[in-house]
Amino acid sequence: MAVVRHGRTGNEGFRKRVVILGGGFAGIHAAMGLGKLPLDVTMVDRKNHHTFQPLLYQVALAVLSPADIAQPIRSILRNQPNTEVLMDEAMEFNLDRREIQLKSGAVLEYDYLVVATGSTHSYFGKNEWSKLAPGLKTLEDATEIRRRVLLAFELAERQMLETGSHPPLQFVIIGGGPTGVELAGAISDIAKLYMAKDFRHINPSEAQVLILEGSPSILAAYPPDLQKKAAEQLAGLGVKIRTGAHVSDVQPGYVMVGEERIDAVVTLWAAGVQASPLGKLMGFETDRKGCVMVDKHLNPEGHPEIFICGDLAHVEQDGKQVPGVAQPAMQMGDFVAKRIARLTAKGLGTDGSGIDRGFRYFDKGDMATIGRKAAVAKIEWPFKAHWSGFPAWMTWLVVHIFFLIGFRNRFSVFRQWAFTYLFFNDGVRLITGSQELSGWVTKEGVAAPVTAAPLDLGSPKSN
Repeated sequence: MAVVRHGRTGNEGFRKRVVILGGGFAGIHAAMGLGKLPLDVTMVDRKNHHTFQPLLYQVALAVLSPADIAQPIRSILRNQPNTEVLMDEAMEFNLDRREIQLKSGAVLEYDYLVVATGSTHSYFGKNEWSKLAPGLKTLEDATEIRRRVLLAFELAERQMLETGSHPPLQFVIIGGGPTGVELAGAISDIAKLYMAKDFRHINPSEAQVLILEGSPSILAAYPPDLQKKAAEQLAGLGVKIRTGAHVSDVQPGYVMVGEERIDAVVTLWAAGVQASPLGKLMGFETDRKGCVMVDKHLNPEGHPEIFICGDLAHVEQDGKQVPGVAQPAMQMGDFVAKRIARLTAKGLGTDGSGIDRGFRYFDKGDMATIGRKAAVAKIEWPFKAHWSGFPAWMTWLVVHIFFLIGFRNRFSVFRQWAFTYLFFNDGVRLITGSQELSGWVTKEGVAAPVTAAPLDLGSPKSN
């Protein structure tokens, strides 16, 4: 039987309730901005933690542990007496009654609703590829990528000992945006710098990394000079780039570009995203990616009490869509908190009469790290500059540590990075979960799932 949180809407003497769906950057910033107001705030997320997504690839490639870039939502909001946290998921909406049906069966009523449920991977209608080419959006994705990459080296060592040969260690990344570039550089780094002395029968530095990008250049959102610098730095790491390469199929052990087969011991997806399905579930107008079309106050048409934030929002500014990255999401969360504060101030109606200030994204720049001492940075504030190499890498490092939530996280990440940088030692190379790698190619040339089962070392095979 559903549990109903009895309504506060329109009742004299009751504090208004704000429900926030999603504990990402936008949701957390909205909640923190509302923490000292005379409102009741309910944060709902299907996970119990907030993840600092820009550093997910560092978890995926064994530089950082999951705990370094994640923190329980309850811990972040523990000093806000007006805020409660529910680990749950929105399933249905009654916009007329301002009610949300949760997966647990509970029903939440709200006066204001903030929807910031982010985005997920888009396989452009080929969802069956997801099991063969994981993307990177969650901690679970990161640990799965780490498992596959590290297991490839372990299986190569095993097969080399058992048969005297192993298939080429070629890692294929589909998509040349920031995530694809960061993954490529990190795989090259761990293979050439951090694992070179760890194996006795294979040479990890011989591993190949290939980026397949469908557009004419990598990092399409960056200026041409930084695209060129990024390509040069990737080439210096031994990463190969193929632009104009449209993947037509993904199979265990290989991908197809047109009629060409490209072998891949591990395939990773960084080619596209789609918005959370909640926008369509609520019945709002969306763009082709599922982002909700909103006005200058981040409201969908006809609903001034609902705010759409982060990757889920389609916001137009100066003729362009505001990008779905961390900076705009944080600023949207801050804006919504301030707007709700104004709307609930004495004498103002829930339609926002008398308030016309709209959201405007303040672009401070973009950065993408490529590897150890390698990055590109487009800086827009406090001055304009295009940096690459070590200066860009240092800027990226400082900015990402600064924006991590929680002092413990900042200290832990800085300590781990310093240790890794000085001693070329990754301390988080743990393989958890299945010891099976789909598509591993045996000596007989058969692509099939292979498990790292114990070897009978008493009867080694010869090549």
